[in-house]
Amino acid sequence: MHLLVCISHHGRGHLAQTAPVLNALHTRLPRLRLSVRSALPHAVLAERIRAPFSHWPQAADCGFVMHDALRLDVEASLREHLAFHADWSARVAAEADALRRAGVDAVLSNVAYLPLAAARSAGLPAVALCSLNWLDIFRHYLGGRAEAGAILADMRAAYASALCFLQPQPAMPMPDLKNTRPIPPVAELGRCRREELARQLGLATDDRLVLLGMGGIGYRLKGEGWAGNGAIHWLVPDDWPSGPRVHRFVTTRMPFADLLVSCDAVVTKPGYGTFVEAAAAGVPVVYLLRPDWPETPWLTHWLHRHTRAAKIDEAALQAGRVVETLESLWMQPAPPPVHCEGATKAASLLLELLD
Repeated sequence: MHLLVCISHHGRGHLAQTAPVLNALHTRLPRLRLSVRSALPHAVLAERIRAPFSHWPQAADCGFVMHDALRLDVEASLREHLAFHADWSARVAAEADALRRAGVDAVLSNVAYLPLAAARSAGLPAVALCSLNWLDIFRHYLGGRAEAGAILADMRAAYASALCFLQPQPAMPMPDLKNTRPIPPVAELGRCRREELARQLGLATDDRLVLLGMGGIGYRLKGEGWAGNGAIHWLVPDDWPSGPRVHRFVTTRMPFADLLVSCDAVVTKPGYGTFVEAAAAGVPVVYLLRPDWPETPWLTHWLHRHTRAAKIDEAALQAGRVVETLESLWMQPAPPPVHCEGATKAASLLLELLD
């Protein structure tokens, strides 16, 4: 079987959800031929996907345009979607023809809807996998626009055409879709390498190590006051300046998943991958407020139930008051880590659905 897997490049959470499922599939069906369509770089995909795959380096969805990790550019996003849907029938037909020419037998999408519509047109089985869908996101920001009706109809029909829409928990409710099926949380933890990091970064015995990352979407704090004072060392994205207690991810030469489980806490935005992996590893989370993102209530409610967590606003983070918040979390008892069995469940369901 030749399975085409489409992974959105809108952040890294879509990859974090999909890779463990592909790894579980490969264990069950090692001769599965796997193609991955994604605008994410091959190296980023290969860091998490252990199964052999061929890379189709193009996006299958237009996603949403972001000013930064917290703020969405509504007008630019509308323009992107209008262009994407300008001749929808022809686009779907072209995609269906491409699937046939490539010898694809089935499609798994997280969470582009064009491949689902194309699979239906080509007579191929298709499954969606995600904790959100672009239909509900688009409607939240742009549903009131005059141009939205036709776009929403295309999205709804495409998602509804899937054999099943697997929803790793915590997931948004999807009231328009009747083919949803909840599954347990999906996460595949990295390897704890704290001792190696301590030697590499020169940490003292009582130093704390905190990861600051926004899920693969650009975001920068200004100045150096956010790092505060004291015995905290920070791991930050590669485009941030480094300092005596600020270390860029790239300098560690370790995968992000290993860094996360090796830290004493993570500072991030609401997002599936980091939230679930932190809860599974028992790592406390401080997250920036993001009240306009419609997935936020479902993610944060789940997070507070499963690990030590606190919210903070940008002004407090910029002023270094995140240190106080972290100290408070470290004083709290740690709940038991979350068991993430969703990848195994999803793999079993996929083998049934796509047989």
